[in-house]
Amino acid sequence: MRYKVIFFIIFVIVAILINRLYQISINKKEYYEKLAKENVEKVVNIMPLRGEILDSKGNLLAKNVVGFSLAIKPHLKVNSQEFNNTILEIKKHFKDIDLEVLKKVYKKNNSPYNHKYIQVLDFIPYKDMMKIYPTLQMVKNVKISPTTKREYPYGKYLAHIVGYIGKTSKKEAKRDILAKKIGKIGKSGIEKYYNAILQGKEGKKTLKVNAVNKVLEELNFIPPQSNQNIILGIDTDLQKFIYDELGDTAAAVVVMQTDGQILAAVSNPSFDPNLFVDGISAKDWKALRDNLEHPFTNKFISATYPPGSVIKMGVALVTSKVAGNFVLNHEYCKGYITIGKSTHKFRCWSHWGHGDVDLRKSVRESCDVFYYNKALKIGIDNLSKGLKEIGLGVKTGVDLPREFRGIIPNKEWKKKRYHQSWYKGETVIAAIGQGYTNVTLMQVARYTALLATSKLVTPHFAKIIHNKEYQAQSKKIEFDPYVFSTIREGMFDVCNNKRGTAYRAMHDLPIVVAGKTGTAQVVSIAQDVKKRAKEEDMEYFRRSHAWLTTYAPYKNPKIVVSIIVEHGGHGGSAAGPIAAKIYEWLYDRGYFDSPEDKIEDEDNDSVFAPFRIDSNRSGE
Repeated sequence: MRYKVIFFIIFVIVAILINRLYQISINKKEYYEKLAKENVEKVVNIMPLRGEILDSKGNLLAKNVVGFSLAIKPHLKVNSQEFNNTILEIKKHFKDIDLEVLKKVYKKNNSPYNHKYIQVLDFIPYKDMMKIYPTLQMVKNVKISPTTKREYPYGKYLAHIVGYIGKTSKKEAKRDILAKKIGKIGKSGIEKYYNAILQGKEGKKTLKVNAVNKVLEELNFIPPQSNQNIILGIDTDLQKFIYDELGDTAAAVVVMQTDGQILAAVSNPSFDPNLFVDGISAKDWKALRDNLEHPFTNKFISATYPPGSVIKMGVALVTSKVAGNFVLNHEYCKGYITIGKSTHKFRCWSHWGHGDVDLRKSVRESCDVFYYNKALKIGIDNLSKGLKEIGLGVKTGVDLPREFRGIIPNKEWKKKRYHQSWYKGETVIAAIGQGYTNVTLMQVARYTALLATSKLVTPHFAKIIHNKEYQAQSKKIEFDPYVFSTIREGMFDVCNNKRGTAYRAMHDLPIVVAGKTGTAQVVSIAQDVKKRAKEEDMEYFRRSHAWLTTYAPYKNPKIVVSIIVEHGGHGGSAAGPIAAKIYEWLYDRGYFDSPEDKIEDEDNDSVFAPFRIDSNRSGE
């Protein structure tokens, strides 16, 4: 019996050995071959250099500044004499560093499984390092490596366009392996939207090494895809001019070619994107977060506003499509309308009324009653559908992240949002861009380009992406040509006829401009208020937003300028002077080939009496 037990034990041992031999030599042959290969081959990943962002004149908007990083050998005990001597040597050359912070960084990344040097100083400027490089290189346990740091030379002027990069989050690292390795990723603006292109692709170098990891030869080399630059259509001089012109005014401006190429886009106030590159301080973040004028919000794509009267041309176009020539029918404005048996008055901005109003006059003098009646004829669902088709309440497709779509309401939207039915009175106020209606400034700029050219374009900042020209997109929108022409004539009148709501600011320019003003109320007016308080007498946050959207030259549209002034009151008076200065700047720098001849209009001076201004609301 004893012999049987011994033989059984020997049999089991032999069986285990045979099984192990099988696993090594046959079953896991490929695994161990790969492992053996890794013992003689070393793969080194080569990180790409991030592409730079330039403006239309070649100015660098986001660049890589050359410098150095500093790392300490792993597996040192934080409280050891060797470690303390090392960091004290570093302190000699960099007086401002905090040794306690340096210790925490090292301790956090020091692991028995980590055999790479631990980076303790991310960036040292080139000029600072060159003074001490020979000495620091001799310090035991310290490794100096070349690196780059992202810098935004124009800071606040282009923050909402260019954006910034920051440290890769855990969530971002899961989506983007390369961003995890690099440690930085685009967080906003062009940096985020085109991150995959700017980031490039990593390269690889395969090396043959011996048992002590000494390199014997290079077996293979795949270069990284670096320096994939992006050139924008932005004119930085124009961008700076507009920003400085706005001063302390909370506003946003878009200057765009009628083909969709954006020349400038300003959101004021702004912020310095350089604060975010290495992680923003709690103090700076609190200052941004607590600012009531929201400098961190991109006001031309990520803020929505009631469009006010700038929506009226769109209402006319939709009416012509749904109800044909009804849009050309005259309306009589006595200063208000009522619906059915209700005594509730939906008032025009002019409490005197505009009398007999046709389509051209309705645009020129911004008569609300004209559009109340047109919207009631076609209904909210038709109006909503039509406005979306011409670019309002939908994303423009602009090449920036976090674009908002706004709201162009209809019955279904209200039912879903509020579980309530739609009322005709809500159709009336939607017709003048109030109530639930909200749009972005970029949508209004795009819609204005449509009014100028009959084409719905896709706005874009990029001009050249990694040596390839950006392919602009547009589509023709068909409406009644006569209605289109009449609307444009009305927009011409707005800026060039004495009764136009932007005449004072826009009529005396070197090129002929067409446009539309808008006053978007942020508070409702009670029915028993017969005479509204003047905007300038109201508290700042109760004042209306001021709109002005324009295009020029009138005969041959090339440029769109759209402006929203938060709580600015009236579009003509608040936004008009800003637009006028922008057009003068563009003209002086050759954006228009030659001044367009003034279009003589028999109604311009002789027929109409001086325009009577509503004391409550100065002609939009």
